[in-house]
Amino acid sequence: MSLTDPNQPLTTSAGTPLTDAARDHLWGHFTRHSVYESVEDGGKGAKVPVIVRGSGHHIWDAEGNKYIDGLSGLFTVQVGHGRTELASAAAAQAEQLAYFPLWSYAHPAGIELAERLAGYAPGDLNRVFFTSGGGEAVESAWKLAKQYFKLTGKDAKTKVISRSIAYHGTPHGALSITGIPDIKTVYEPLVPGALKVPNTCFYRAPEEFLDDEYAFGQWAANQIAEMIESEGPDTVAAVFLEPVQNSGGCFPPPPGYFQRVREICDTYDVLLVSDETICAFGRIGSMFACDDFDYVPDIITCAKGLSSGYSPIGAMIASERLFEPFRDGTTAFTHGYTFGGHPVSAAVALANLDLMEAEGLNQRVKDNAPLFKAQLETLLDIPIVGDVRGAGYFYGIELVKDKTTRETFNEEESEKLLRGFLSKALYEAGLYCRADDRGDPVIQLAPPLTIGEAEFAEITAILRTVLTEASALL
Repeated sequence: MSLTDPNQPLTTSAGTPLTDAARDHLWGHFTRHSVYESVEDGGKGAKVPVIVRGSGHHIWDAEGNKYIDGLSGLFTVQVGHGRTELASAAAAQAEQLAYFPLWSYAHPAGIELAERLAGYAPGDLNRVFFTSGGGEAVESAWKLAKQYFKLTGKDAKTKVISRSIAYHGTPHGALSITGIPDIKTVYEPLVPGALKVPNTCFYRAPEEFLDDEYAFGQWAANQIAEMIESEGPDTVAAVFLEPVQNSGGCFPPPPGYFQRVREICDTYDVLLVSDETICAFGRIGSMFACDDFDYVPDIITCAKGLSSGYSPIGAMIASERLFEPFRDGTTAFTHGYTFGGHPVSAAVALANLDLMEAEGLNQRVKDNAPLFKAQLETLLDIPIVGDVRGAGYFYGIELVKDKTTRETFNEEESEKLLRGFLSKALYEAGLYCRADDRGDPVIQLAPPLTIGEAEFAEITAILRTVLTEASALL
């Protein structure tokens, strides 16, 4: 492709403008392609945004426009864009050993990264199974739970519990665990035995708990116990929970919630899986967010920030107890991925963790998170801003029709607000973030961990301008 003039649209090697080639050949993920079809063909005639460069917390498109990356790509680029240290680590590893699988063999980068992750993980979570991404890690965790209980004589323990609206990935198993009906129905029948309980959105808590977050958390946790009892404890294998639930708009756990969930899982011999695909590696503050909320799971699933997105990698980290049945005889975890623990990705992940430690990014998040939240809370005076919530560098802004009643927008209004105006307006104003209506309408922010108070103010200023304009349209 032509990169000679960053202010001109780039072309493919065949001379096709990238936006045209993307429209005609690239199948985007979670993408409404009608937006990019020509008006003559019934589309909206928009151009596919083509991002060509990143540096720090900024990205540039093919036309030379500059944006704040308010979402770290996709909750991923913890250390910011353009880090030559990570590119160099990838190149050095590729020159030495570009690829080898972890199927009965090992390589130094994979070994070192496994040891490093085990050192960060709480309790006895010492066994690291690598994947290519977060959905695969969740898939692996369900498989492990099933096989573990079969090996320990509890064959009927196969079901899993997760929360309403929660997103846990797109493979058939992970999608079954996911609690978003609209992205599941077209793929049914899915894997049976995936059960749902209420999430921890305090803003939408039952009326009797609106003034007592702790009581709400206990109620929400006890819904898990009730589901286990209803299904039969001898049939439930695991509970999958994000430390801060992503989908729906950043639901942090109420005080005492995870402690009660841990008690419930111990009582019924059910595994607690902390799905930290988004929340790990400093997003909330610690390397693993379960430490931020003071609980020890049986399994951690993670990805994204592990390599800051510079190379695909994920992991399932399991306790020694779960590994124990696999030590002897002919037993094996009959599961794997070609690119799980890829040596180049592992080397990049190690370099990424080195950067995070050297630059004190975890502590930076812990120190600055209250400032970020305080900045965003200044938006609460805008008529359509109902709630600001989250933790660390991970926040959701819920939009409402009526702040007094907390009435949300109907489907038509949400479509007009989010896709008809906000997504485009925020982008044109210089902020890449997420306008999401998989639950109630929200704007989500998860910037690189390298930013600070000045950038918080800049992000908030853009949001204020656009949200004020959005309020006037309704």
